[in-house]
Amino acid sequence: MKKLLLSICLLCLSLTAMAQAQTKYGYLSYNALLRAMPEYKEMRLYMDTLRMKYEKEAQYNQQEFEKMFGDYLQGQKDFPKNILEKRQRDLQEAMEKNLAFRHDADSLLKAAEEEMTEPIRKKLNAAIHDVGIERGYECIINTDINVYPFVHQAVSEDATPFVEEKIMPKK
Repeated sequence: MKKLLLSICLLCLSLTAMAQAQTKYGYLSYNALLRAMPEYKEMRLYMDTLRMKYEKEAQYNQQEFEKMFGDYLQGQKDFPKNILEKRQRDLQEAMEKNLAFRHDADSLLKAAEEEMTEPIRKKLNAAIHDVGIERGYECIINTDINVYPFVHQAVSEDATPFVEEKIMPKK
């Protein structure tokens, strides 16, 4: 009976050791892979161009406001009360429109970036998933957020080159 119990314990220990030996993890930097993708680089160029267009329009609006304000300051001594009040309202409206434009531009830029990034992230996620299955990983760890300050090399490997092979165009 003792021999049987000892045999069962040894069998369990050896099965556990075998299971641990087969466990394998991958790790990578998700952000580095994302930034390396040609689609992401194209999206960033487009977003930079769009951002510059919005900034140019915001600067134009600011210059127009400054011109209106300068005209107001020069003529405020000579304006009758009702014209002075009208100019003040015009300045207030122009300032509010400028602020609203900047806020809208920021919202539109953020929405455009999220919309354009979604298919790129899906492609990267699919590549990571495929590599995980192909390489037999239990999971793939994203090292970007520094939650895993240590990853043992005996049970893990850098999955980056395998994912890069899937997301980069063939030369």
